[in-house]
Amino acid sequence: MKLEKSELAGNKTIQISGSKSISNRLLILESLFRNIKIGNLSNSQDTQLLKKALSEDTETVDIHHAGTAMRFLTSYYSIMEGKTTVLTGSKRMKERPIKNLVSALKDLGAEIEYLENEGFPPLKITGKKITQTSVNVPANISSQFITSLLLIAGKLENGLQINLVGEVTSRSYIEMTLDILTRFGIRNSFEGNIIKVEPFDGQAKTAAYEVESDWSSASYFYSICALGRKTIHLKSFYQESTQGDSAIAEIYEEFFGIKTIFTENEHKITLQPIPDFIFPEKITLDMNNCPDIAQTLCVTAAALKIPFDISGLGTLRVKETDRLLALYNELKKLGTETEITDLTIQSVSFGEPAETISIKTYQDHRMAMSFAPFCLFNELNIEEEEVVEKSYPMFWKDLETILTH
Repeated sequence: MKLEKSELAGNKTIQISGSKSISNRLLILESLFRNIKIGNLSNSQDTQLLKKALSEDTETVDIHHAGTAMRFLTSYYSIMEGKTTVLTGSKRMKERPIKNLVSALKDLGAEIEYLENEGFPPLKITGKKITQTSVNVPANISSQFITSLLLIAGKLENGLQINLVGEVTSRSYIEMTLDILTRFGIRNSFEGNIIKVEPFDGQAKTAAYEVESDWSSASYFYSICALGRKTIHLKSFYQESTQGDSAIAEIYEEFFGIKTIFTENEHKITLQPIPDFIFPEKITLDMNNCPDIAQTLCVTAAALKIPFDISGLGTLRVKETDRLLALYNELKKLGTETEITDLTIQSVSFGEPAETISIKTYQDHRMAMSFAPFCLFNELNIEEEEVVEKSYPMFWKDLETILTH
């Protein structure tokens, strides 16, 4: 995808599809408890793959690159009594660790085998009745592992208690899951490091759930607004959001002078640059609760040559790609040298961009979209532009509507 050097056309409105995180949780609950009507379901490839898997009665399920589907379905198939499922995915999916989730399920009594490499997909899952009630889980693992357990917890005969050992990562995503369970009448609590979900017999309370639009998808427009300094309107978003990535509003107001104005009756937000905003000398931030928007922030800061030191990024090593290494490599092309550890990325120096910029995406949708706003500063090429289908298929079309050349 070749992006010409562009300007931001002010006052445009974008309708973003429903949150992938919420949509995928709802699909699992809909399949387990029925009686749920979902509106504004995400049109992302991940969500469509999960929906397809849940609707088909096949022995082998291939979820390609869909990490959320892999994690949620591992628990889901574990409680499908009498059903044997081989759960597999792409080459990269077979490199993404799943041992912590599988170990927790086995501790509860699930029957799961590794078919190739220990600790990694593909998995052979033989569904059975799970009656054990308590499991210890490392608190610093992916919140999707914990959510995977929580989504089936109400279906277990005796409910489930999860004891989180250590410091909790991405707590907001766990709280989002529990909020959704509560809405459907599944009682739960989260006190200290202990999560309890009570058994739930029967159907969920009849509910029509209108999925809020995706805040991580909104983050790219915050970046564009920060660089282009003109107003953008986004729909459908709520002020009281359970999505961890809604932290983007506060972060971009503090560091980049982008104010978020909520119009509740229209479920609309307006991103409005603060006039004469003075940028900070340095951005120091722990993004443990919202690591998925770290790439967006780093590119924005690099474009504006604002030094940054971002921590809490341990989960980025095991995403679609090693996102910290990918950022290290591709930010160089923008003229930004960085240092990375297993948990952090910080800028070292800023120079001039490469004469020809071609951004590798490493088959990672967020790499493609987080670097796209740099077209307000330089012409650039985004390789494998189709990767955006994973979470935001309409991204390039929506981007084009707010740019002028």
